[in-house]
Amino acid sequence: MENEKYLILLYYCYAQIQDPEAYREEHHLFCIENNIRGRIIVSSEGLNGTVSGLEADCQRYMDYVKSDPRFADTEFKIDTHDQHAFAKIHVRAKDEIVHSGLKHLNPREKTGKHLEPLEFKAMKDREDVVILDVRSDYEHKLGHFKNALRLDIENFRDFPEKVKELAHLKNKKILTYCTGGIKCEKASAFLLDQGFEDVYQLHGGIIKYGMEAGGEDFEGKCYVFDNRVAVDVNQVNPTVVSTCYVCGTKSDRMVNCANPVCNIHVPICESCGWEYQGACSTECIEHPEKRPYDGTGYYQKNTVGYNPYKGFYRKSDKPTTPCQANANS
Repeated sequence: MENEKYLILLYYCYAQIQDPEAYREEHHLFCIENNIRGRIIVSSEGLNGTVSGLEADCQRYMDYVKSDPRFADTEFKIDTHDQHAFAKIHVRAKDEIVHSGLKHLNPREKTGKHLEPLEFKAMKDREDVVILDVRSDYEHKLGHFKNALRLDIENFRDFPEKVKELAHLKNKKILTYCTGGIKCEKASAFLLDQGFEDVYQLHGGIIKYGMEAGGEDFEGKCYVFDNRVAVDVNQVNPTVVSTCYVCGTKSDRMVNCANPVCNIHVPICESCGWEYQGACSTECIEHPEKRPYDGTGYYQKNTVGYNPYKGFYRKSDKPTTPCQANANS
């Protein structure tokens, strides 16, 4: 399989799922049988996932998702890679497909106007427009649109509280954006709910903008939630906006501190990476649990003995055959 192409799929779909746990099991099994890896969330309000696999396996996966009438209009953002972008498959049932605390809002009923990448590009620099980044601070510090308003939030669930600070912008056109579009569905819906009247969202997010509009004026890199960590977006006027956590020089090299107790996820330049042995401070260098540094700052969890069937069955299910018992162990 050395020369075979892998794909990375990013997608979401708001749709009603009556029994999320039952569908989670069905979905998990399909992924196992087709060697799909990644993170998928199933909720009563829909699906959200980032997965990887061989091209043929990913095509079967996309066909599987879209064959269900509930998810027929799912749009997949597709990127290529030289290997799996995930070590395991996780399919989990949760209350929301992106944690916002805004479960009462249904983007199928009310959300911001979708702008295709070229429409967003044509509109973003107008004087009556505010570009609003709805992602977390560690994401937008690595990369963001030129002149974007960036909120100091650790998690998307903090967004509703921060909107109180934006009341003076209600007379503006608000253009929201995020990585793949999913956060904007709820963010723009909430802005409308709070009295903002002219609200838009970048359809397909930063990833689609890079693919279809060349990524112009997106400064830095885009943080992604797979083993790549960060990806280039801008093919027109690229730049680096993030700085090394240790020395302050320009760097977009994301690293997890080698001290697992700290484990802070920040940019650290290559020079400081080696000087500090992958740690973010002198205190972390000296920590007794510090992990060996290999130059990447990425620490893959041990996958020895990995069982893709782990978590497959409902807790109430009891295996009825030895084969099932082994799969569930």
